[in-house]
Amino acid sequence: MARVVVFLFFLVATNGIAQEVKLALLKGKVNADVSEELEGIYIINLKTEKAVISEKGGYFSIPASVGDTLLFSAVQFKGLKVALTPKSFENDLFFVSMQPIMNQLREVVIRRYNAINAVALGIIPKGQKTYSPAERKLKTANSLDATASAGPMAGGSISADPLFNFFSGRTAMLKKEIEVEKKESYLVLLEKMFDANHFVNKLKIPLAYVKGFEYFAVENPKFTIILNSKNKTATEFLLGELATKYNEMIAGEK
Repeated sequence: MARVVVFLFFLVATNGIAQEVKLALLKGKVNADVSEELEGIYIINLKTEKAVISEKGGYFSIPASVGDTLLFSAVQFKGLKVALTPKSFENDLFFVSMQPIMNQLREVVIRRYNAINAVALGIIPKGQKTYSPAERKLKTANSLDATASAGPMAGGSISADPLFNFFSGRTAMLKKEIEVEKKESYLVLLEKMFDANHFVNKLKIPLAYVKGFEYFAVENPKFTIILNSKNKTATEFLLGELATKYNEMIAGEK
């Protein structure tokens, strides 16, 4: 009986070693038909959960084996899953073609919506720009309003409000308000995507520091681009990198 147990243990260990040996470094390159930026594309091995980012020209290297599935994700491209076969490892480079999102959006708009929009329906005047509340305040503060006047300056007058706002610092304050408004929208999106348990249990952020980490994340321009794409896998990957840096910072403070 003991011999059987030892044999089974040896068999399992041998299979485990064999599986590790099969894991190789797959070198590849992302291609696209248009002149889109090929640097910064996220490549994630869904089986091992290992992830890398493509370098300039779309080149990448990632540990993988036959049967693994790679997820390619970027803001400017449509997400792509590729199942690896023995042929994927035959050449020096494994080529992957990605489709830009812009082309797909143009096709959908022309085919499905035609010319039906708010402008065509007369809801919004043609050429009118839409503004957020903070942007409307800034536009009003910076507008030089030349209007006709019945006073001694016949022919019109120019409001001094924009000059006053500039010298008093109100214009700068309104610009900051726009930035705050954007960050608040990013925070709402981040909290919808991940709850506090994810930050505490998976990213190992102390509960008392979770809100501070959220502000730390949305201050990162690269992260807000990925967050705004609503790609949860890519967002979670980059969030993990930021969590490592943040934990190092608070450890230094302690």
